[in-house]
Amino acid sequence: MPSFEWPWAFLLLPLPYFVFRFMRPYQAREPSLRVPFVPRLQTLLGVQAVRRARTRSSLHLAGLVVIWLLTVAALARPVELGARVESQTAARDLLLVVDLSGSMAATDLSQEGGPPRSRLDVVKSVVGSFVEARRGDRIGLVVFGSAPFVQVPFTLDTPVVKELLNETDVGMAGPQTTLGDAVGLSLRVLERSEAKSRVVIVLTDGNDTGSSVPPLQAARIAAARGVTLYTIGVGDPRAAGEEALNTAVLTQMAELTHGRFIHANDQQSLADAYRTLGELEPVAHRTTAYQPKRAISHYPLAGVVVLLGLYAFLRAGRDLLLPGSSASG
Repeated sequence: MPSFEWPWAFLLLPLPYFVFRFMRPYQAREPSLRVPFVPRLQTLLGVQAVRRARTRSSLHLAGLVVIWLLTVAALARPVELGARVESQTAARDLLLVVDLSGSMAATDLSQEGGPPRSRLDVVKSVVGSFVEARRGDRIGLVVFGSAPFVQVPFTLDTPVVKELLNETDVGMAGPQTTLGDAVGLSLRVLERSEAKSRVVIVLTDGNDTGSSVPPLQAARIAAARGVTLYTIGVGDPRAAGEEALNTAVLTQMAELTHGRFIHANDQQSLADAYRTLGELEPVAHRTTAYQPKRAISHYPLAGVVVLLGLYAFLRAGRDLLLPGSSASG
């Protein structure tokens, strides 16, 4: 169905009536001849001629009314509405931060009875499934060891994130665990994010070693910027040295940003941890809808042109016929 972008233009419809009703018509003052026998003249001309003149006058008025209606309809900017189109865009930016330090080569996360697998291999499997379920979120990937770097910038292409995650390897970023610097890089990546919800999920198996920004300070900056941190620890808190999992620091980091710390000691608990995060941060969509419009003002304008052209043609034909008619009389 057509729609009108300027429906208020239809307020102009009664304008010709008010002009005709309240404005005095122009009258030219010229010398005239008084004819006292008009009734007899009408009788001599015949009633049919009078009726024909009245018919022509009615058709002329009807044509003017139609032309005015079409003109006002064109002024109202008619448009043809297409089918409603809805599109969904990501309302959340989710950044995964994965530890690639040397301790991720340990094989203590495999399922009981299964073949030995490194921590990183288990993480790839679990995080890959988590990424597949996040279709609709923009996902990025940061990996860190002795230094952090961006493995995947934010994208909606979850298969690419999973593929590039599988291409990572233990020690490719160095043997140490610079947790604070990894969070700091994540915040720089999120600086250009316009999403309402910005979430960072950090997975590590050791204690921070050698970061230029302490992890708790990085968490405070994240809280000030409205970024939520979820931390997952996969190490052994009872270990010694750099391989010891500092659960206290990871818990404080999460609490400072209204997130949560989850400890995973095997493959199943790690899968449960990411399932819990999926429930805490469900996929968020932002739906935008629009209807395509096609202007059809040319249709009423074409009608006006046709009627005016027909009127001009008929009048020109009448002017051509009148001299001949008078000559024959």
